[in-house]
Amino acid sequence: MKYRKNILKIAVDSPAAAGAGTLCKTISKFYNLLYLDTGKIYRMIAYLKLNNQSKYNKNFIKKEIKNLNLNKLKNKKLLTDEIGAEASLIAKNKNIRKLVHSFQLKCAYNPPKKFDGSCLDGRDITYKIVPDANLKFFITANIKTRALRRYNELKRLNKRINYKEVLKNIKKRDKSDYNRKVSPLKKTKDSILINTSNLSKRACFLKIKKIIDRKIIY
Repeated sequence: MKYRKNILKIAVDSPAAAGAGTLCKTISKFYNLLYLDTGKIYRMIAYLKLNNQSKYNKNFIKKEIKNLNLNKLKNKKLLTDEIGAEASLIAKNKNIRKLVHSFQLKCAYNPPKKFDGSCLDGRDITYKIVPDANLKFFITANIKTRALRRYNELKRLNKRINYKEVLKNIKKRDKSDYNRKVSPLKKTKDSILINTSNLSKRACFLKIKKIIDRKIIY
């Protein structure tokens, strides 16, 4: 694979609903970076599995990933807790991770020339996908705050759900993400910790922008 030189690469890991997606979108827009929410790829595969049981196999997944474009990952149907739970299980599959890996590398190291670099967020980006990133962040928030954010997000999608159910799903997702044997969620020593529990979206952006600007300048 051809790698572009002299591009800005930002790697972000975070537990579910910590605010990493919103923050990374804002960062990417500001610095003209290709943004990829890697978790959405596994959600897409989960969606395909639940809706194409008869076709679902390795070749089917391989074809879908080969033809994958970022617009497909914007489907709001991928945001349900049912899809999230299935995605967490699928992410443990070594064979599927290998298929997804090449797509992630292409986005990280060879983004279209109209972009000045890339920003990827997920669970293993800082140590597995882009270990040589210019900047690494671990975005987190307390579990009640994350559950409330996810609850509000689902309510905006007109989903019939209650907060306790969402909190339970977040706890289950955390247990799966942190304890899986394949590419578990973890904070690397060289990742900068950003806790968004008590920060507004703008405050989060300004905090991380200050760090990025310092790195770019010096």
